[in-house]
Amino acid sequence: MLNESGDDMDTYILAIESSCDETSMAVVKNGSEVISLSITTQMDTHAKYGGVVPEIASRMHTEAITFVLEDCLEKANMKIEDMDAIAVTYAPGLTGSLMVGVEAAKILSYMYHKPLIAVNHLIGHIYANNLENKMEFPLLALVVSGGHTELLVMEDDYKFKRLGETMDDAIGEAFDKVARVVGLPYPGGPNIEKLAKEGEHTYDLPHPVMDDTYNFSYSGLKSAVINLVHNETQRGNDIRKADLAKSFQDVAIDELVRKVELAFKNTGIKRLVIAGGVSANEYLKNEMKKLCCKYQSELLIPRMLYCTDNAAMIGAAAYPKYLKGEFSDYSLNVSSSADIV
Repeated sequence: MLNESGDDMDTYILAIESSCDETSMAVVKNGSEVISLSITTQMDTHAKYGGVVPEIASRMHTEAITFVLEDCLEKANMKIEDMDAIAVTYAPGLTGSLMVGVEAAKILSYMYHKPLIAVNHLIGHIYANNLENKMEFPLLALVVSGGHTELLVMEDDYKFKRLGETMDDAIGEAFDKVARVVGLPYPGGPNIEKLAKEGEHTYDLPHPVMDDTYNFSYSGLKSAVINLVHNETQRGNDIRKADLAKSFQDVAIDELVRKVELAFKNTGIKRLVIAGGVSANEYLKNEMKKLCCKYQSELLIPRMLYCTDNAAMIGAAAYPKYLKGEFSDYSLNVSSSADIV
């Protein structure tokens, strides 16, 4: 913003995230500095059911959102009147959960006469990297989550080109399904990673098709694990769960490494950001560090707090749209699915 003298002023955005099972709000300054962040999680509730129950999730968002707003503003020592805009995740995610956040954002925007900014959740994960390290372009962006696996070239703010995507299951989905097969509790991904640290790569699992495209595939790997567990159980053999977790994780992460290496070779880009919940996986981080060292490339991964769902990343992603005046009106609708490109 500019004051009456024409001097630059800071921009404060109140951001809202409610796409799945976290209710979160944040105050973000200039798209990069987190003034406050409040998050309530429903993980323990959904763990009883082995996964997120949409109806329960939306109800819990409704119950939590006022508290989260008050907590966020108290931590920032600010009022809504101090904000320059209201940003909110509108897609993708659980429809009922998204609606809670979007309706709250509309109400605040209307009551306090603040512009409304709609943010794609996946783009939010990419911009989480701006909260600690300023992204410089061009760069490669690897998005890895429970519902998405794709590799992008980012030429500038909000200028994306898709190189490849999953042809079937997302990597996070494969982690969760394998976790259920071997009897691990929700959330599956972190529990597979934890168990894999105790195991050895002793199971021979198939690698996805070794082609020269940037596309990914995880259904074959997932099915191989399911079939292996079924066959061994039928024979009365014990499953070495830690070894199976390690073998699965190695192959799943290697698929990501191979495709990013191909992109390094073909594009000449020397910068990689990793975004999405699976970016919290330490084995993935270590393998990508090795790859970036090999190609003398820069690697950006947010700290753990910003890898998982949070409103700070939504505030970061909203800032370029604020600068361009790209605002939404009150007809804004949610969507359970949405692409980056």
